[in-house]
Amino acid sequence: VVRAVGLRSRTAGSRERLLGTFAPMVVILLLLIWISGLIIGFGLMLYAFRGSTTPPIENLGSAIYAAGTSLLTISFSNIVANSGGARLVSIAAGMAGLGTIALAISFLFSIYATFQRREILIVTLDARAGAPPSGVTLLATMAKLGVIDDLPRFFGDWEKWAAEVLDSHLAYPVLAYFRSSHDNESWVSALGAVLDATTLLLTTCDGGPHGPAKLMYAMGTHLVEDLGRFFNIESDHDVGVERYEFDQAREQLAAAGWTLRPADESWVAFSRLRIQYAVALNNMAKRWAAPPTQWIGDRSYVRFTARRHEEVTARAASR
Repeated sequence: VVRAVGLRSRTAGSRERLLGTFAPMVVILLLLIWISGLIIGFGLMLYAFRGSTTPPIENLGSAIYAAGTSLLTISFSNIVANSGGARLVSIAAGMAGLGTIALAISFLFSIYATFQRREILIVTLDARAGAPPSGVTLLATMAKLGVIDDLPRFFGDWEKWAAEVLDSHLAYPVLAYFRSSHDNESWVSALGAVLDATTLLLTTCDGGPHGPAKLMYAMGTHLVEDLGRFFNIESDHDVGVERYEFDQAREQLAAAGWTLRPADESWVAFSRLRIQYAVALNNMAKRWAAPPTQWIGDRSYVRFTARRHEEVTARAASR
């Protein structure tokens, strides 16, 4: 419901604000359900010992109220347990309450710390890949700034990032729904940009750190595959990029100073690598309503543009 309403927002700012409330609301709701379940459970147990309290518990509502005061350690109830079973339930409820509060605090701190670590590299990607991020822009920027030698460290950092995101998002699935706090950024888009950069480097560009790029590509596709399976995200074998878009990317890379391999050869190799993650990553972007990027997200408009491009090219060739 939140996603449907958010996507209908007229401005990007209002959409991000609305969609950004979903994950925190889910966390709070889960904690409330957890505590409510414990209160109801201990209330039912106290109700089973309703004759062993002073005054006797008259109804289930009173039992749940007494259990709630014990579990939350506020002790507003005037019901006193005077037998072994009822006393044991009251003590267990109090211990469960303290344990629940401790676990909830630890859980919230863990969620926040993991989210913060995920966002650090995403924010630093802005200067290299733009916002929204693009793998083509990333490689072009690194070449223009003369920092291609920094790519091994860059890919190494993102390989570790992908491993941590895989581990944390499987352990805490709600993290996938936490949106980046900066405009035009998303962990899905950032992953796609870095994967596209590794794919372009391995298939299209001569030179560059192919070893670190291969390691990042392997870890990144592993992340996409495992999260896609966990969240039941559809996948297929489609490159997700039109040939004319690839040719435009080649022009941008050549202008930045990269030496390129032959166009047809690199297109075949690029397609072979990108089909391993393109569709699943696009569906992830749709699932979590990530801001659209160059090659990641809703590609339906590109299919129409590609047909128009082919029609215009054919008409120009016939003249």
